[in-house]
Amino acid sequence: MQNEITEPTKLLDENGNILKPGYAKKFLYEYNRENVKAKKTRLKEWDYYYISNKEFGLCLTTSDLGYVGALSVTVMDFVTPAQFTNTSIFFFPMGKLNLPRSTKEGSSAWKNGKVDMHFDFDGKVRHLYGVYPNADKKGTDLKWDITITDEPEESMVIATPFKEDKHFYFNQKINCMTAEGSFFLGDKECVFDKKDSLATLDWGRGVWTYDNTWYWGSLHTRLEDGSTFGWNIGYGFGDTTAAGEDMFFYNGKAHKIERTKFVIPGDDEGAPRFMEDWKFVSEDGRLDCTFKPLIDRYEPFDLKVMCMIPHQVFGYISGKCVLDDGKEIILDNVLGFAEKVHNKW
Repeated sequence: MQNEITEPTKLLDENGNILKPGYAKKFLYEYNRENVKAKKTRLKEWDYYYISNKEFGLCLTTSDLGYVGALSVTVMDFVTPAQFTNTSIFFFPMGKLNLPRSTKEGSSAWKNGKVDMHFDFDGKVRHLYGVYPNADKKGTDLKWDITITDEPEESMVIATPFKEDKHFYFNQKINCMTAEGSFFLGDKECVFDKKDSLATLDWGRGVWTYDNTWYWGSLHTRLEDGSTFGWNIGYGFGDTTAAGEDMFFYNGKAHKIERTKFVIPGDDEGAPRFMEDWKFVSEDGRLDCTFKPLIDRYEPFDLKVMCMIPHQVFGYISGKCVLDDGKEIILDNVLGFAEKVHNKW
């Protein structure tokens, strides 16, 4: 069952539960934060941007996780290959970041010490800028100034309940936006040219259960004929009885597929070998791809009672994707990422 929402609706009822679980292709839900019934420490909100071309990538995250907040950066070199991640932590923000209630417009900005991060959106242009001193932990400062445009007509929006009362996950993934600008690592400038650079936004809000493991994969690319193509796949985000979040994106239109499976070597035995080849397959056979890992962004934060243990793996994807009208998209070593994340939060 895949319950599509096609009319505007409030996200939460008066008891703090999702009113109409399902998915949408546009931002039709109203995130009525006043109906959240959990403690402030339990509400999780984040904005995550991934900007890339074939040579390098940049990830930027602003998050308010209730009892802890974080400003995070990741820089990836797909040629070498290499990566580094750094995260500036602060405690008990509990809504002080005032992250936007929708993706239609708004700003999220926060400064923690000398780390300064801004995401501004006027409804047409997203402007990401900021600075992270000593980002690589070797004395090199990171600065960035990037504009993102050409938001597609359709994207992935999902409202997922948990089996537990007053818990929910609300999310939009916007793939295949055009990126332009650059970031500096010290004196070295890395340029995002709008001809070959794309961006994806992961916008999440929710009251999560304490102990979770999720799988998420994302892709954005320009095909040889200039068309944009991407996907969002994943599971582990709550009770997906009403809908999964698996979807293709082709030239601004969304194509819903059935639930996917990440076949990671050793995962079924509890000892995943993340740097061996994976498979992505959907129940309806419309997604059938291999994944050849290049970089495992493994940056654990583990205090036992609280942990965030991500394996975000970047690599090359090859295989077949079938659109709603039967058109086949054949991928040949296209950069994307997939992750398995275990959180106690």
